[in-house]
Amino acid sequence: MKQTPLIALFISIIGVSFAAIIIRTCTAKPLLISFYRLLFTTVLLLPILIVIPRFRKQLKQISLKELVLMTIIGIILALHFTFWITSLQFTSVASSVILVTAHPILVGPLSYIFLKEKISKINIAGIFLSLSGVFTLVYGNYSGAFDQTSLYGNILAFLGGIAAGFYILGGRYMRRTVSVIIYAIMVYAISTIVLLGFIGFSETTLFSITTKDLLLILLMAIVSGIGGHTLYNWSLAHIRASLASVALLGEPIGSAILALLIPWINEIPTIWTLIGGGIILTGVYLTAKEKKEILA
Repeated sequence: MKQTPLIALFISIIGVSFAAIIIRTCTAKPLLISFYRLLFTTVLLLPILIVIPRFRKQLKQISLKELVLMTIIGIILALHFTFWITSLQFTSVASSVILVTAHPILVGPLSYIFLKEKISKINIAGIFLSLSGVFTLVYGNYSGAFDQTSLYGNILAFLGGIAAGFYILGGRYMRRTVSVIIYAIMVYAISTIVLLGFIGFSETTLFSITTKDLLLILLMAIVSGIGGHTLYNWSLAHIRASLASVALLGEPIGSAILALLIPWINEIPTIWTLIGGGIILTGVYLTAKEKKEILA
């Protein structure tokens, strides 16, 4: 195996690990952070569509069914970012990122039902183990009225994880007929429009955001969006699917370490976060584990 895809995978995990840190540093409202992150990511990807003719041709060939499905996926992605980014205002970085990356426990059974993908006994055991870890983390950190804020944040993060599961499931289905670039641009653009609608129905003003926050969100779009998710999607074509799935476990670990080391955040995970998080990540590993390691 060539080293370049592995290096790309490593860089992508570092990139996504910074997302929660940048979000926590921003002072803007969650809806604005979600909107501008997706807007900036869409704008950064658009030159590829403009410069390369084959992508423009592919865009014109999108069917009505594909457009409808990508619209649904865009709505789901908007919900994912809204739930997850809001959760970071109420709970710790470690708890939030662990819960939101537990999506394989949903993707596994749904892939079996809708995509006819095989699921083993080990995968099933991993799903139940992860669910027990979620219960341990969420309720272990809840000890009454004082911790209601943390409980609310953990629930939001878990809802964000559920939305992420449906988003990934939709992506797997759409990748069968639509290229990565076209899919990413379309879904990001649709999600941006949906979030604009959310902002319109809320008390949030689109321009009630500081220049500093805009620059931080632009940085997140570059580091976590392009250098994280897009680079990760590219590496999927060159590495074992099992390796890629396990590598995603590096995101909550990286985010937790950064949250501990960065002075203005300085979050120390609770014992329940460590125990529950460990159980969840072990379960996610078993859920994503494949019987055969075949090159994707």
